Amino acid sequence: MMKPLATQSPVGSSRARARISLALLCSSVVAMSGCAERKKVKARTFPWSSAAAAARPRPLGVLTAASEQTYEVPDLQLDIPSPPSPLTVVQSVPPRPRVQAAPSQNVAARPEPPQIMPQLTAEETTEAQQQTNVSLSIAERNIAVTQGKTLNPAQLDLASKVRSFVTEARESAHVGDWTRARSAAKKAQVLSEELVSSL
Repeated sequence: MMKPLATQSPVGSSRARARISLALLCSSVVAMSGCAERKKVKARTFPWSSAAAAARPRPLGVLTAASEQTYEVPDLQLDIPSPPSPLTVVQSVPPRPRVQAAPSQNVAARPEPPQIMPQLTAEETTEAQQQTNVSLSIAERNIAVTQGKTLNPAQLDLASKVRSFVTEARESAHVGDWTRARSAAKKAQVLSEELVSSL
């Protein structure tokens, strides 16, 4: 028995037609353009023989009487001053003399800025004095241990900082700022202990 032939859908036939027409179009473009390697582009030659004739000047015709007229040119004179000589320099004002400013006499008269100190009770002051003295004695003893020894740059820096904190603690204690004196003395103690441990 024979099977009935299925009819093609209109969508399938339109796709097939599009493929065929695209293939024909591509093949016609290739056929019309030819092979690119075989084409030789000829350089256009310039006709030099005709160029020589075009470049030749043409003789002028006979001068007419109107062209022989002479015109008077007006005599123009401009008054332009000559430029100044580059070697001379004109100064209208003499240069200002440089004088150093005299030192101010108000430097000694200026009062010191006020110090802000926390108010401590008598007990707190006594405790701060004792802590300051203990820390300063430890720091000074540790600095004395380093005397006569060769120190590397980091140890020299630590020793310098310890001395500056000791000085700051003594100045603060002299003024009566025991809080700052205790803080500076404690810093000096800690740094001096670090210095001794690095020896």
